Amino acid sequence: MSNKQTSNARPEPRPPNQHSDPPSGRRRGRKRGKKAQDGQVSNESVQRSAGQMEELMLPTPSVQQSTGQRPLTNLDTAHPSQSLFEGAHSFRMRDFNIISTIPQPHTELVDGWKLLVENISPNALHNSSARYDAPKCDEDTRVELTRELMDRIEDRENPQRLLCMTGAAGSGKSALQQTIAERCEGSGILGSAYFFGNTDPTRNTISTVVPTIAYQLGSHNPALKQAISAAVAQDTVIFKRSLRTQMDSLIVRPLRYLRECAGLDLATLPHAILIDGLDECRGEDRQEELLTAVRECLLSKHLPFCVFIASRPELAIRNALAPGGHLHTVAHHIQLCNYYASADMRRFLRTRFQQLSSRTGDPHWFTEENIKTLVEAGSGQFIYVATVYRWISEPRASPAERLKIVLTWTPDAEHRARPFEALDQLYTNILLNAKNAYESVDTHSGRDFLLLFKIHHINIVDRFPNFRDCTSRFRLRKLQLTDLLDLGDESLEILISDLHSLVSIENDDKSYLRILHKSFSDFLNTESRAKDLFVPPSRAYSHLAKCHLLYLFRRPDSRYRA
Repeated sequence: MSNKQTSNARPEPRPPNQHSDPPSGRRRGRKRGKKAQDGQVSNESVQRSAGQMEELMLPTPSVQQSTGQRPLTNLDTAHPSQSLFEGAHSFRMRDFNIISTIPQPHTELVDGWKLLVENISPNALHNSSARYDAPKCDEDTRVELTRELMDRIEDRENPQRLLCMTGAAGSGKSALQQTIAERCEGSGILGSAYFFGNTDPTRNTISTVVPTIAYQLGSHNPALKQAISAAVAQDTVIFKRSLRTQMDSLIVRPLRYLRECAGLDLATLPHAILIDGLDECRGEDRQEELLTAVRECLLSKHLPFCVFIASRPELAIRNALAPGGHLHTVAHHIQLCNYYASADMRRFLRTRFQQLSSRTGDPHWFTEENIKTLVEAGSGQFIYVATVYRWISEPRASPAERLKIVLTWTPDAEHRARPFEALDQLYTNILLNAKNAYESVDTHSGRDFLLLFKIHHINIVDRFPNFRDCTSRFRLRKLQLTDLLDLGDESLEILISDLHSLVSIENDDKSYLRILHKSFSDFLNTESRAKDLFVPPSRAYSHLAKCHLLYLFRRPDSRYRA
């Protein structure tokens, strides 16, 4: 037999009593093994006898359950070496090197729970260190309202499983939500809580909402945690999908599977889901998407959840709760303007001031008249009295002296005290967002939001001077003023569409603008507080006079005169 024939992959069988020449057989085996080593990188190299070849033919353990791939079979593993011995029989092989080039299955598993945790917002949790000392209600404040909210949340049989609370800026929504979160946690019914924050990039978008809710729900139940982890492992880009898809894949389907296949009683799970500050989520369309996903997924009949959402009455939630809106018949709407907070604000200040008496050494360092003055200045804003108290109680200052400054504070240029700095920042953020949203609309090109709003503010707060009688002033009705400014009938509604936490329109035939907080008017009228947002009254009057002249040119026969 020639060397060429001997190198063939199919060795010629010999009679039973004949043996291959050991030296040449060894040389051929070594040569063949060297070629295999030179030609490719092996995953596994072992010496085996011919009797051990069966081991290579055994099925590879299935990885279908862990990776979703088709398990390797006998054919998959054996196919590369089948041609070596096809048709061969009655032969022996010794000192034969087998170089296995069979690719090993990828057995590294995706840790779905770890991936989920990487996409949550820890800062949004109700007990997050980022929200240390978060505002909450005192035990003797908001008593009736918190009791009403807890009764509705604890009632699993209540057909209205969505609570929506709206209120003006600074009315205490977040403090109420924090209080409810802590009470639900104490009762063992808190499923999850998510607190939006417009200045925190980890919690001012919807991207982390569903992962954070799923994380908290899974943390309460090992079986649910495992199901959520498996869902993430199956679709590792789930966090890039739509909000509804995320909610369905990470919450609805795992719970449905555990109920139908594992016999889990969903009524045993913590069922309260709290979302605070929806208005602080960037993008009205994102807010609308979240509200829609909540209705379509979390309020599903087979799920046990009660969802409590708090927000300023901005466009997305206003439209959803309005007659004809998709949440109008689904949600129980709580409007904080219907709950008088003055008595609670008085109790808040009285309790806090009494606690400062040890520092002043005088239990009578404040009076009930002082408290009454501050509450009236707050116009129902809990944030006003809370801001005042924080400033007065700063440790390196005299509470009595600071109280006197607040009560007599005037915005003169030489006054260095800034007791309302936190409140001013709130007003600045709201007004800037409204300005940018209004002026970004193409049909509003050339319009000055701040100037137009200042004119409406003067009309309702200061009123316009009567040039025929300097001792009197007058107001223009909404349609009169919009006509004079050459704007549409609904221009005021459009102008304040992002300011409903600070202003409203009175529901009467005159439709005057209504300022919800006196402190907001003080902010607008004080340049040192409003800063770049301040509009001098002279500029507003100048623009109004120009519009009046143009109005007369447009309608020379008009009987209207200022």
